[in-house]
Amino acid sequence: MVDAEKARDWLCTPAAQVSAHYVISRDGTCWHLVDETKRAWHAGVASWEGAEDVNSRSIGIELANTGAEPFAEPQMACLEHLLQRLMRRWQILPHRVIGHSDCAPGRKVDPGPRFDWVRLARQGLARSGGHDPGPEIADMNLFRRLAQEAGYSMPVSDEVLLATVRLRYRPRAHGMLVAEDFTPLGHRALWT
Repeated sequence: MVDAEKARDWLCTPAAQVSAHYVISRDGTCWHLVDETKRAWHAGVASWEGAEDVNSRSIGIELANTGAEPFAEPQMACLEHLLQRLMRRWQILPHRVIGHSDCAPGRKVDPGPRFDWVRLARQGLARSGGHDPGPEIADMNLFRRLAQEAGYSMPVSDEVLLATVRLRYRPRAHGMLVAEDFTPLGHRALWT
């Protein structure tokens, strides 16, 4: 949408068949559209940690952004404040703060490569880049298993899975699977 107000209005239109609990504009204005105890229709066909009905198990937050531009400081500050409240109220763990691209890989790409996941992780509001439990042999089967353990449970191709994890943790990375792709999933891979 061209601006946050138009997105908000669209999300409140029954004919759109899409909704969200919150919309945050670039200037940090936050609209609460759907009660948190009610289902919003923001994720569509999606899966996380093996749960298929993401809409019934999540609080949808939409951010006004094209995906190609940096997220504005007031918008990020508002999101952080909102996440702190939601995580405390609903006892949400950081690894369960995800983007639409995480739960609907290949179909959704938001919040996009310019979203600052590292900033949220530093405050305990999202999963950090992982830890280093030791060396393992790197291959796509291992990558797929680790991604599934991290929550990526949609049945997609290897290429879509790799692109989806990179969109979240290594947005500027391209090409074949490399050892650095394993680090955000909590493992360091060594090539043999």
